[in-house]
Amino acid sequence: MSHVSPQGSGHPGEERTRPDAGAGDALVPGERPRRTSPRVVLVHTATFRQARQLVPALIPVAAVVGLDDGLTTVVVLAVAVTLLSLATAALSWWRFSYADRETAVVVTRGLLARSVRTVPNDRIRGVEVEAPPLHRLVGLVRVRIDAAAGSVGTNEEELVVDGVPRAEGDRLRARLLSRRPAAAAGPGPDGAGQPAEEEITRLSARWLLYAPLVGSYLVVPVAAVGTLVRLLQELPDAVVPDLAGPEPSPQLLAVALLAALPAMALTAVVGAAVVNWRYRLVRRGGSLVAVRGLLTRRHTELEVDRIRGGTLSEGLGMRWVRAARVNALVTGLGQANRRGQLLPLGPRSEALLLLGRLVEDPGPLTGHPRAALRRRLARALTAGLLVTAGGLWAAAALGWWPLPVAGLVLTVLGVPMGIGRYRALGHCAGPRSFSVRSGWLVREQAVLQRRAVVGWQVRQSPLQRRAGLATVLACVGAGSGGYAAVDMAAADVAGFTAAASSGSWAGTLAPR
Repeated sequence: MSHVSPQGSGHPGEERTRPDAGAGDALVPGERPRRTSPRVVLVHTATFRQARQLVPALIPVAAVVGLDDGLTTVVVLAVAVTLLSLATAALSWWRFSYADRETAVVVTRGLLARSVRTVPNDRIRGVEVEAPPLHRLVGLVRVRIDAAAGSVGTNEEELVVDGVPRAEGDRLRARLLSRRPAAAAGPGPDGAGQPAEEEITRLSARWLLYAPLVGSYLVVPVAAVGTLVRLLQELPDAVVPDLAGPEPSPQLLAVALLAALPAMALTAVVGAAVVNWRYRLVRRGGSLVAVRGLLTRRHTELEVDRIRGGTLSEGLGMRWVRAARVNALVTGLGQANRRGQLLPLGPRSEALLLLGRLVEDPGPLTGHPRAALRRRLARALTAGLLVTAGGLWAAAALGWWPLPVAGLVLTVLGVPMGIGRYRALGHCAGPRSFSVRSGWLVREQAVLQRRAVVGWQVRQSPLQRRAGLATVLACVGAGSGGYAAVDMAAADVAGFTAAASSGSWAGTLAPR
C-alpha cells in the first residue's frame, strides 16, 4: 500500500510504502470515510469502466475454446463481458472510500494493493463536477479534483470521486475550494448563505457559427466516421451485411465530397452546441464558475487567486471573421485546455474584454526585427523549393510534370505563410503584466502577471546568433509551463526580461 503524505519529506507527490497499514491510518480518530452511491455500480457495469483492461483477454480464450464467428459467439461474449464488468465494478465500489478532513481530502482505493492518496486543501487548484448521461439518469455526478501534488500517472487526475449524489458533489466542491469547516460550508450553490453571483459572459447561439472554423470541432465528424468504420471491421462477418458493389465514378466521388463539406460544417456546429450548451461564466465570491454541456453537464470552478493570466487563441479561419477563444492560466491545473477554457467561442471584442478582466493589459505589442521576417520566409520557402528541384529532375528524367508544378504551388503559398508568421510575432512588458504572441495556423497571445514567472530561458541557434536574434522563454507554473517570444532582437532580451520580472499584482479580478 502506498500513502501520499502532505508532510514528511516536503514533496507533496512523494510516495512511501507502509506495510500492514489500513485506510483509516490517513484519518483522524473518530472520522469515518464516506462511500459513493451503490448506483455507480450500474454505471460502471454499462460503461465497462473497470473491465476494459480484461476484455482483450477473452479473445484468446474464445479462440482456445473454439468458438466460431457466428451470432452465438457474439451473444456469449457479450454476456461474459457484462458479468465480468459487474463483478469488477462491485469490487471497486466496495474498496473505494473518501473523506474530506479539515485540512486535506483523502481517497482510498484498490482491490489487492490498497492506496491512500492525501492532498492538502491549500494545494487544490480546481474542482470540476460533471454529470455524464448515465450518471444523470441515476442521479449521480463525478467530482474531479486538481491539485499541485505531482503527477499521479499519465492522463490521470490527482483525485476522482466518481458516483456521488448531486448535493454531495456540490457540498464537496464548495468545501474544498473555500476551505471552510464542514459546519460553515453552507447548504450548496443553490441554497442560502452563498455569495452573490456576477455573470461575466454567456455563450450566444449565433457564436456557434464559428465552430466550423475551429479544428477541434471540425474533426468530430471525421473521428465519428472513422470509429464507425473500425467498429464494423471488428464485428464478425456473419453480422455485417455485404455492402460491396461497383466502384463509384470520379464524378460521383466529387459530388459526394462537395456534399460532405456542408455536412461537416453542420456537424461541427451541432458538436459545439452539445459541448457548450447553455454555457455561462460567473464569478461567485473568490471563484470563477463555468457551467456547460448538454449530454455531459460540467461545473468547473477555479479560484481567482490561482489565475496567473490568460491566452487569446485565434485560428486562421477565426481571424477572418474576427473570432477568438480565451483560456485562463491557472497554477497546477490539469487538462488546462479544457478546464481553463473561459470563452469557447466568441467575437474577438468579447474575448479581449474577458482577457482584460483576468489580467491587466500590458499595452500594444512590439514587433520583431526584419531578420525574423527573413527567417520565417526561409523556413516557409524551403519545402517548396526542395520539391520544385526534385520535380524538375523527375520531369527531365521520367516526364513527371505534376511534381514540379506542385513544388511551384508550395513555393508561392510559402510567401504569405512566412509573412503571416512574422506578423504574428510580438512581445510587450507593462507595469503589472507582460505578453508574448506567436503562431500562424493558430495564433496565440499569452498575457501573464509578472508574479507568474519562475525563471527565464534564452535560446540562440548559430543562425540566430548570426542574425542578432534570440528566443526568450518565460517559465511559469501555469498553462503549458512556458511561453516564448520567438526571434526577438538579442539586444532587447535583457531589458524585456528585467521589465517582465519586477512589479507586483493584487491578484484580484478587475471590475468590468
